[in-house]
Amino acid sequence: MAEQTAVHDEPGGATAVAAPVGPTSAPTPRPPRAPSGTLYRGGAGMWSWVLHRITGVAIYFFLLVHILDTALVRLSPAAYDAVIGTYKTPIMNLGETGLVMAIVFHAINGLRIVAVDFWSKGPQYQRLMFWIVVGIWVVLIAGFLPTQIMNLVADLH
Repeated sequence: MAEQTAVHDEPGGATAVAAPVGPTSAPTPRPPRAPSGTLYRGGAGMWSWVLHRITGVAIYFFLLVHILDTALVRLSPAAYDAVIGTYKTPIMNLGETGLVMAIVFHAINGLRIVAVDFWSKGPQYQRLMFWIVVGIWVVLIAGFLPTQIMNLVADLH
């Protein structure tokens, strides 16, 4: 679209040219709309936030159960032994695996959050740091899983 200028005659025969009329530059792009049915637009920062909250809540509930079952030692050692016996099942082994995965992600992502908050260029590199966190998490979990899988197989026999 071409720019238009307004021209009008001034008293005394002079011609004045006013500021351009209409858009002088390309319209500013609007941010993408959130997908239907969601409040979020996505992106590394949002998914990192969601995963950090989910892992934090999971760790909180584990600690709550852990404190309660440890408190059973004072009340009844037999009850404590029974509860601990239920933890030595393949399903609980999978739960422990998920717990370790949550703790490792939560810890590494927490360091990323500190970097974003306290490093002046942190927000600029947020996406890169998120993928670095995911890479470190994958390497650490890949080192942990073989031992845990061997424990699971031993529990099945």
